[in-house]
Order: sequence, then structure tokens, then C-alpha cells
Amino acid sequence: MLITLENVRFGYDDKSILENINFTLSEGERVGFIGANGEGKTTLIKLMAGALYPDEGRILKKSGLKIGWLEQNGGLESDKTVYEEMRSVFADVYRAMDSLRQIERELASAEEGSERFRTLSARYEQLQKAIDAADGYNTDVRIKTVLNGMGFSEKYGQTVSTMSGGEKTRLKLCRLLLEQPEILFLDEPTNHLDVSTMFWLEDYLKSYRGAIFTVSHDRWFLDAIVTKIFELEHKKVTAFRGNYSKYKILKAEKFEHDCREYEKQQEEIAALKDYVARNIVRATTAKSAQSRVKKLESMEVLERPLPPPAPPKFCFETREKSEERSLCVQGLTMRAGEKALFSGAEFEVRRGEKIALVGENGTGKSTLIRELAKGKNPAVHWGRFVKIGYYDQENADLDPEETVLGSLWHSHTYLSQTEARALLARAKLDGEDIDKKVRSLSGGERAKLALVLLEAQKANFLLLDEPTNHLDLQARESLEAALRAYEGTLLFVSHDRYFIQNTADRILEIDGGALTAYDCGYEEFAARKKAAAERAEEAAKTEKAEARAKERTASYRSKADRAQEAKKKERLRAVEREIARTEENAAALEKEIAQPEIAADYKLLTEKCDALNRAHTLLDELYKEYETLLD
Repeated sequence: MLITLENVRFGYDDKSILENINFTLSEGERVGFIGANGEGKTTLIKLMAGALYPDEGRILKKSGLKIGWLEQNGGLESDKTVYEEMRSVFADVYRAMDSLRQIERELASAEEGSERFRTLSARYEQLQKAIDAADGYNTDVRIKTVLNGMGFSEKYGQTVSTMSGGEKTRLKLCRLLLEQPEILFLDEPTNHLDVSTMFWLEDYLKSYRGAIFTVSHDRWFLDAIVTKIFELEHKKVTAFRGNYSKYKILKAEKFEHDCREYEKQQEEIAALKDYVARNIVRATTAKSAQSRVKKLESMEVLERPLPPPAPPKFCFETREKSEERSLCVQGLTMRAGEKALFSGAEFEVRRGEKIALVGENGTGKSTLIRELAKGKNPAVHWGRFVKIGYYDQENADLDPEETVLGSLWHSHTYLSQTEARALLARAKLDGEDIDKKVRSLSGGERAKLALVLLEAQKANFLLLDEPTNHLDLQARESLEAALRAYEGTLLFVSHDRYFIQNTADRILEIDGGALTAYDCGYEEFAARKKAAAERAEEAAKTEKAEARAKERTASYRSKADRAQEAKKKERLRAVEREIARTEENAAALEKEIAQPEIAADYKLLTEKCDALNRAHTLLDELYKEYETLLD
């Protein structure tokens, strides 16, 4: 047991947020925590982390429990560089290593067998065990693995304080992963991550040894990581075994089961009451009627199951069809300041297609969507009768001083007040919401208002930039259903992989300064990319291995060459000495042959002449070898 909540209740200003919360988190559990925006998910995490205290009930924790908490917008603050900040996680390990090296120096001067030697040896062994237990010699490998996986491979030396808010949040997650707490509380951990980093994080968390309790609207992430879903609804938490997809099935089954049990009990109660009413006054049946009264009194009456809150609903319609070839882009080049995002982009969009534009952060996806929405670039050719509807992820077109109803009504004056209110109510913007100023709306409410404004345009070509941002799970699924039913053309940017998979039938990817079209859905696209990445990784490994082999071969040949060169030089010197000796010997023989006493002795003269011939033959051979050695 790590954390247990018993009958926990919490509220703000006499408004109850959580009631009768009971559950236990155990070692190694993977829990996804879901619920509508504003239900109190973050509040519950704060209670478990100790930042808030319950109004009623109690929260029990394992003694000395090490908690890691990633807040939704809680970035890391530091004046250190990225790498220095990550190394500070292992400060104790590095101090132990420094102490170990100091002891090694002291042991060298200590007398073996002395008391000082034994004390130092014991301390050395103790430190060595502590370092091994912390896997201390692999700290740099662990740091680089996490930083590279989370997209900081080029930013080791950057000061943390100079980073953006999203980067600081990602860096906080890096630090938590390196700290390896017993339980990780993650509040929207995939925010600020591009798709490749999400996949890396999922793979990393699958092997994480501690427990994970995560709030997330990323259904792909929930399906990949969690084995249990906690749903916060109507101020209570209900647990479901399995990932998010399994939860959807189990929730529907549970509601049907609860309804049947409730109806069955109501029928039983009605029958008992009827029997009592008919028989309580009869002497012969009064006793049996009384027993039924007692049964009614002792019965634990089930509450009527509350249906799930109705999700917002969207409906995108078109007034007229566009030309078959809705959009043609030829030779489009985009820049961000001095940085070239991509060049020579070419693609075509046919009427009715639903296309997702994907790529890493900073590749130019939103820039491209905005440029298309402007419709002024000569490389962009829109088909006839195309009416563009554009959704900006920042909702910058909303007037902060306008009311919700006014924003819709003043933009689309053809709507009657009844029609405008009905559109807003369908998106769950009703009651007091419609009189709120835009500046007072939550992120989710602003997103829904912007989508309602988009609906009212009745455009036949929608350009959507991160339309699921700020939407809870119900709203995302409702938007998906509306876009699948949409008869117009759709080009959108999203980091929500589940949304892309359920909506897009084609993929456009910006990568490496180029735009590539894939005539497939997201699942096949992701599989292709993964296979390509694995091939690239394997090729890189092979190339690295071949390079090492070449280095070894080059090193071996270099040593062999040096040895051969040394032998060559030594032989050259030997040949020079031998030439000198042979020339001296030949000169001596010539002098001897010239002497009268040698010339008078035929036999001796013959021997001397043969020796001289051999000397000259040897000299010829030596000179030839000498010339060869000089080449």
C-alpha cells in the first residue's frame, strides 16, 4: 500500500467538489484518472500529494513515501544548465564517487593491516555498495537517455531559466523520471510534447518501476500505459480494470447492470408494499405482512443510477459543394524569420478528404495552416466555390470583452436569438455561461465557443489548428463524431493521436524541411515511421560497427606499416653497410690481383678473380635492392 483514501470529502467556499472518496494505490500500479473539466481531478492529486488537506476523512501514506508530482503548468526553475540540473539529481552519488577516489589515495599510503587501513577499507566497501545500488556508474548514460528522448539532445548547455514554459515543464518531467519516486503523479504529461516524444515517453514509462497516477486527455497514452481507470463523476470516484478502451466498454455495461438492479429492486419494493397494504389489517395475514414490513425497513435501497453527463454536441454542415479539386499547392516555401521551415512543398486535396498534418514541434504545421487560411500566397490555389472555415488554437479572434452570446450573434446576424442560444446550449454553453465575458471563460469553454462559431459559418473546407486543445474526453469524442459525419473537406493539425486515427484518412508530414503525403490512415503511417526508424537505427548501428572495425583495421595496419617501415629502414642501413664492405673487399682483391707474385700463381690468381666476380655480382644485387628500398 502506498496511499489509501478513506471517506475523503473536500470543497471550496461551501461548494462540495469531492465526496466519500475511497480507494487504495499499491506498488507498481498504473492508474489513469479521468473526468470532465472542472470536476476536481487536479484537486484530488493535490490532496494525495499533501498540498491540500481533506475537510473530512483521512489520507494514509506509506512511511517515507517518495512522491514525484508533475503539475500541468509546473515547470522547472533553475539558473543551472540543463545538464547540470539533471546531474544534481545524483549529487549524493557523485559525492560518494569523490570520497571513493580520496580513500583510494589514502589507502595507497596506509600500512596494510593497520587500523587506519582497515577503517579506510570498510568505508571504501560501504561507499562502493552505495554507488552500485544507485547504479552510479551509469548516471551519465541515464541522463542522456532521458534528455535525448524528451527532445533536449541539442540543449545540454542551455540555462534552464531561458527556456519556454513548455520546455521547463518537459524538463521537470525529465528530472522526475531520473529521481524515480515510488509514485509519479502526472497531470497532463503529454502536453507540450510532439508525437515522437510521446511514443518515447510511453515506452519509458512501461518499464518504470514505481506506481503511476496520471490525469490525461490523451486516449492513446492511456491505452498504452494504464491498467486501471479511475473516473471522477458526480463527485465520486469509480474504478474500472483495464485501459481507456476497456473502460468505455465496462462503463456502459456497469450502467446497464445498475439500471437493471435498480428496476428489479423497485419492482420488489412495490410488490412488498402492495402485499402489506392488502394484508396488514387481516388477522390471518397480518403476521406475514408484518414480516414484509421488516424486510422493507432492513432493505438497503439502491439509488437511481445517474446517467453520464450529456456531452457537448457539434454539427458541421455545408451550404454548397466545392470544386472536386479543392486545394492545390505547388512549390510552396515557408520560413519563420531566418529559419527555413520547408521548401518546394506540393500536395493536392480533393473534395471530401480528411487529412491530418503532422510533424515535430517547430516544423511549421501551424504556420502552413495560417498561410492557407490567408489564401494570398501565389503557390496556393483554391478550387471554385470553396468556403474556408479556420479554427485558431489560440482563439485569437475572440473578443475578450464580448459575451458568449454576443460573440456568436454579432458574428452571424442571420441567426435568431433562439437559434443562437440553441447552438450554444448544444455545446454545453447555457444558463449563466451565455452572459459571461469571453475573458472569464476557461480554456475548454473558449474552445467550445470557437467551435460553435465555426459551425455557424457552414464552410465546406475546414482548416483546424489543434482543435482538441483544452477539450475533455467527452468533448473530443463528440468533435470526432461530428467531423467524421462532416461532408466537406478537412485539413487539420493535432497532437492527439487517437483523434488523428479516428478522423483522418490521409496524412501529410513535415519532416526534415520537406512535406510528404501518405495515402493511408494514422495507424499505418505510425507503423511505417516506426519501421523506418528501426531500419535507420539498425543502419546507424551497422555503420557505427563498420566504422569501429575500420578504425581497428586502420589501427592494426598503421602498426604493421610502422613495423614494416622500421624494418625497411633497418635493412636500408644494413645494405649500405654491406655495400661499403663489399666495395672495400673488391678494391682489396683488385690490388692483390695486380701484385706480381699473385699473377705468377695461376691457381691463386684464378681464386682471386672468381672472388672479385662474386663481389661485383653481389654489388649489383645490393645496388638493385638499395634502389628498391629507396622507392
